[in-house]
Amino acid sequence: MNVVFAVKQYVSKMIEDSGPGMKVLLMDKETTGIVSMVYTQSEILQKEVYLFERIDSQNREIMKHLKAICFLRPTKENVDYLIQELRRPKYSIYFIYFSNVISKSDVKSLAEADEQEVVAEVQEFYGDYIAVNPHLFSLNILGCCQGRNWGPAQLSRTTQGLTALLLSLKKCPMIRYQLSSEAAKRLAECVKQVITKEYELFEFRRTEVPPLLLILDRCDDAITPLLNQWTYQAMVHELLGINNNRIDLSRVPGISKDLREVVLSAENDEFYANNMYLNFAEIGSNIKNLMEDFQKKKPKEQQKLESIADMKAFVENYPQFKKMSGTVSKHVTVVGELSRLVSERNLLEVSEVEQELACQNDHSSALQNVKRLLQNPKVTEFDAARLVMLYALHYERHSSNSLPGLMMDLRNKGVSEKYRKLVSAVVEYGGKRVRGSDLFSPKDAVAITKQFLKGLKGVENVYTQHQPFLHETLDHLIKGKLKENVYPYLGPSTLRDRPQDIIVFIIGGATYEEALTVYNLNRTTPGVRIVLGGTTVHNTKSFLEEVLASGLHSRSRESSQVPSRSASRR
Repeated sequence: MNVVFAVKQYVSKMIEDSGPGMKVLLMDKETTGIVSMVYTQSEILQKEVYLFERIDSQNREIMKHLKAICFLRPTKENVDYLIQELRRPKYSIYFIYFSNVISKSDVKSLAEADEQEVVAEVQEFYGDYIAVNPHLFSLNILGCCQGRNWGPAQLSRTTQGLTALLLSLKKCPMIRYQLSSEAAKRLAECVKQVITKEYELFEFRRTEVPPLLLILDRCDDAITPLLNQWTYQAMVHELLGINNNRIDLSRVPGISKDLREVVLSAENDEFYANNMYLNFAEIGSNIKNLMEDFQKKKPKEQQKLESIADMKAFVENYPQFKKMSGTVSKHVTVVGELSRLVSERNLLEVSEVEQELACQNDHSSALQNVKRLLQNPKVTEFDAARLVMLYALHYERHSSNSLPGLMMDLRNKGVSEKYRKLVSAVVEYGGKRVRGSDLFSPKDAVAITKQFLKGLKGVENVYTQHQPFLHETLDHLIKGKLKENVYPYLGPSTLRDRPQDIIVFIIGGATYEEALTVYNLNRTTPGVRIVLGGTTVHNTKSFLEEVLASGLHSRSRESSQVPSRSASRR
């Protein structure tokens, strides 16, 4: 179950099926992103694709010597563009591939428009999602719910993305969903409807143990997306932001022109592939080793590489080194910027208190530490608000809850109203009243013992104590202990054996910390294969946008005491 490989195979097959000769790849905004995640432009150029165009671009030239490979989402807008294209074709022959199921009526409209008979074939290739890592996919939808319920357009797109994923991995799963979430139940029903309607597409070879689709809701764990991260991929997303593998470095002080935007892709960057799940400290020393290896080839000019600044100077002084290894100059720049932000924003200290808020249960110590950091001028308003949000979620019902005092501290610190309002919005979004499970206190004697022993041994790294709630959920699922009254099956049948192929989907977005959990479980659990997906992949900034988009904060406290459940089921 490798989503990058699945999408890559579709793209390769499209290009192969069109035969030899010069080609243009005609895409829409979304499929451009989908293809760019699995192939670089230079890789596609080697396959005789010399031109990349958008179907909605008005001023494309007529080039009758080119074959057109069209890879498009089956939207009404794209079908209309194609109809216009086929009435006045710009290329010699068209191979049309839709990223999802296309209706018979749309195919009929295309056939009627193809008066010059330029269409060689029309097919469905189900690459209708963003393949981020081999075990992680996203739909790039930010703000999927209004209140606790789906926005209709977002539900439709998510259903399409999830069913395309199942088709591309050749899985017809049993479905379980989080009972406390109306949105999870609704999505489960929609996916089931598509599987029933398109049953011929889902007739795959039966496996002994059927695959399982588990649908969860971000509301159940609002802690994970609020934490600072210390593994490479997660940290880059948290501090710099990753958008379809691209990182915008234009705000970095003194950045050179060719590094204003860089691409981090494990598919074609060996250093990134080997380091994306390692801790920040290890990455610094790995870059240093890489550069020292190169230095050995230049014995005359031995230089000591003691700091990030030394490394940057070293790279800039070696144009040939830069040429040989754009990779290294890119990673030195990225790690240098991460390092600068960590020190500028005092993130080591901030993160230590975040981890205490997420993992320990000592209220007075936590409160004292949060108050201390709120007085520190180096702590930004964003990080100050984040600490108070974590406190508010953890100690929401604690007898000595001191949230009003902390809110006053935020105001005195000069934190903007936008961030102060977000504190109550986050509690409204993912507080105790909403959660279907208990995020904080250990539930049984075994868990309490484990936590006690963990405390005794001391944690190997104080900054990475936290494990996402997803870890516990998947651990129970793999062991056959996930409670059916909390995560029921959709429909009458249940799984007798332990699941082997698991697809987990988080409404409201997944995180890179959860992707790391899945990566580690895949590595350490023989016979189990897990793929994680989400409506998007969050960092703290985008998660807070998700909370704002839900609109929960703007409702009155009274009207939202009872989670809304729609009486009529569509």
